[in-house]
Amino acid sequence: MPQTTRASIMRKAPGRYETVELELDDPRQNEVTVKLAASGLCHSDDHIATGDIMVGHYPICGGHEGAGVVTAVGPNTPGFEVGDHVVFSFVPACGRCSACARGDFNLCDTGANTLVGSRADDPTSFRMTLDGEDVGQMAGISTFAEYTTAHVDSVVKIAKEIPLKPAALIGCGVPTGWGAAVNSAKVQPGDTVVVMGIGGIGINAVQGAKHAGATTIIAVDPVPFKREKAQEFGATHTFEGIEEATAYAQSITNGQGADSAIVTIGVVTGEHVAQAMAAIRKAGTVVVTGVGKMTDLDVPVSLFELTMMQKRIQGSLYGENSPHDIIPKLLRMYQAGQLKLDELITREYTIDQVAEAYDDMHAGLNIRGVVVFD
Repeated sequence: MPQTTRASIMRKAPGRYETVELELDDPRQNEVTVKLAASGLCHSDDHIATGDIMVGHYPICGGHEGAGVVTAVGPNTPGFEVGDHVVFSFVPACGRCSACARGDFNLCDTGANTLVGSRADDPTSFRMTLDGEDVGQMAGISTFAEYTTAHVDSVVKIAKEIPLKPAALIGCGVPTGWGAAVNSAKVQPGDTVVVMGIGGIGINAVQGAKHAGATTIIAVDPVPFKREKAQEFGATHTFEGIEEATAYAQSITNGQGADSAIVTIGVVTGEHVAQAMAAIRKAGTVVVTGVGKMTDLDVPVSLFELTMMQKRIQGSLYGENSPHDIIPKLLRMYQAGQLKLDELITREYTIDQVAEAYDDMHAGLNIRGVVVFD
């Protein structure tokens, strides 16, 4: 039978998150219902609040980074049982579409309705309602809810001995940042890397660059607290602005510049991309994994420089990772002491404090805020 769940929703944009009581449908075939233990507060959900990212259905329940325990399994859904511990992936991976067939699991075709909030195979099918009105689910999962029902393509089982609060961060921020360095920038031992913006993504780009063997990791952020945290996670140098960082990178590379620059700023503009381009050497790479306004089209980059210096601008979704591969892999690294997760959490909130948590994010108080459920 359908159940009620307290959840944080957006009724319109721009707006603020508010907590309401929703009706949640039972899981159908290839779906599970999960009791959330924790949910990360990613900037992407704030983009929905500001309207920088436009969704196809309001109201919508936010949250796309979380972990919990399975409480119900839909009929004819093999591989899951009640009591399983799981991490959500905001990127579904069906394993069957053309993108998955060529190995681009992070670009799975079933993600087409991510910003609609419906089931992937039916844009009119929803699992949450408010007073009889359909409620969209962010990325089809909605982790800003005590309970949620999701398709198994967006759910990854994990070992029960792994604590669920830090595991929640593996759903988005950690693999996105880590993979931006390791997969998209292809950081090599001895490299010089610039990371622009030290939030939940940027801090993990720093971790990824360190893991890949970069000798010089330059973190750029105007907030002193974030620059200090970056050093704890592997940054060798920190600067308040990109101009200083670029000058330093050039000073240690005979004027050439960094091997790569990873743009993880909360709201990316074309100017940020241009600044990153100026920071890299010939044949260097700019990785853009932060999100800008959907309507922004201008990037003031010299096409002459792009061609003649053979520079590369690379978009990066989910760090170019496969969810079902990277989630257990990163958790093994965490268990082995090779990856920091607990240290990422700077503040904890209740489901009633989501709007407050985003106020704190804008104030520069958090690396990663986390909603913790009872």
